[in-house]
Amino acid sequence: MNPEAAPLLPPRVLVVGDVMTDIICLPEGPIERGSDRRASIRLRPGGSGANQASWLAALGLAVGFAARVGVEDAERLTADFAASGVVASLAADPELPTGTLVTLVAPDGERSFLTDRGANARLSAADLPESLLDGCAMLVISGYALFEAGPRGAVGALMARARDRRIPVAVDPASVGFLRELGVATFLDATRGATTLFANEAEALVLAGSGGLAEALPTLAATYGRVVVKRGPAGALIASHGVIETERLAPEVTAIDTTGAGDAFAAAFIAAELSGMDQAAALERAVAAGTEAVTRIGGRPPAKQ
Repeated sequence: MNPEAAPLLPPRVLVVGDVMTDIICLPEGPIERGSDRRASIRLRPGGSGANQASWLAALGLAVGFAARVGVEDAERLTADFAASGVVASLAADPELPTGTLVTLVAPDGERSFLTDRGANARLSAADLPESLLDGCAMLVISGYALFEAGPRGAVGALMARARDRRIPVAVDPASVGFLRELGVATFLDATRGATTLFANEAEALVLAGSGGLAEALPTLAATYGRVVVKRGPAGALIASHGVIETERLAPEVTAIDTTGAGDAFAAAFIAAELSGMDQAAALERAVAAGTEAVTRIGGRPPAKQ
């Protein structure tokens, strides 16, 4: 075969984030304090970073993923990621288990979480060698990797190396609760220089310390060149330098479980842009992916048949 005629590989994206085991609970009604309530309970692979990596691979990109898991799970999870098209670099923690998340899903599909970070909380610089950036077209950081001091320092060093190499960096804040616990100023300092922020509306408002998007977007522009805001049923928007450039509405669907919808959204946007689409078309793809994701249980793409 003529080497010049060989097909080009899709752009490689490196995702840094968390791996979780999700226990998803859908009660049949209000919780009865001190008593029973029937529920559907499902075990699913999860973690925002892991979900994003899996969605990116499902969309045809070459994807690397770096995280930390319990030593007893490292080999199995590496094989599971490989089966879904993700090249996972999983550090094996000898003491802490893989993270676990209990999700309580309300009748409208909205979720509340009980989170045990487990091994995720000990992600270190040794787990994130600069060689992971080789061949990268983009670095994607899940906010969950920034909520403890050790992982935050390790991720910050990798982000600095990415900027030195002129690799775009995208950040997803991930959790309003953890943002408030950490402190907004600390999060903004840790992610300053990122080229794109993927935030839901609540996260954007918390980061900006503002009561409305009109005030929040110019404030966020001081830290991020571009802000993509996920607004659930209201769709999404893109703002550059604090000015809204494009918006898309979301189609009406019945939400079953919103777990991973934001991860599917971000992955679809990144995949579309790296394929050469303009950001308006990428936003349309992202809204469609996020909308479809809420119609299924769990945060990962459907298994390949």
